[in-house]
Amino acid sequence: MKKESRRVKTLAREAGFSLLEIMAVVVIMGLLMSIIGVSISGQIDKARLATAKAQIAQLESALELYRMDNGRYPTTSQGLSALVQKPGEAPQPRNYPRGGYLSKADALLDPWQEPFQYASPGDHNSYGFDLWTQGADQAPGGEEGDSDIGNWEAGVTGA
Repeated sequence: MKKESRRVKTLAREAGFSLLEIMAVVVIMGLLMSIIGVSISGQIDKARLATAKAQIAQLESALELYRMDNGRYPTTSQGLSALVQKPGEAPQPRNYPRGGYLSKADALLDPWQEPFQYASPGDHNSYGFDLWTQGADQAPGGEEGDSDIGNWEAGVTGA
């Protein structure tokens, strides 16, 4: 009987983990998560930049449709909201479609949930308007995720 109880105690001791072993595993998991977290945050910035470029292309298409229907782009004061609802100020659009040019006002927000910037006539484009976002920092200039993205830059749209 004594041999059997010793054997049970030995097995019970071997079956569990010591506090030191558990702490070592937790530290290793924390290190792995910090490495993974850093690489994921870089990918999120890249995804937002790519999304902003795609949104600019979509807004440019809607602005072109507006111009084809009405003979001009919305003015700076009418802004991009003229793509969602008919502007109330002059110059009034001649052929404004019933549902507007964009179905949702959310399309006017950049990936950082700030409104896209719009100027017509623009300073950077000879064809009529500038369209841009100021990036994550919402301030002019910046680098990487904070950089400004405009329709005058190569690779943003077909401009």
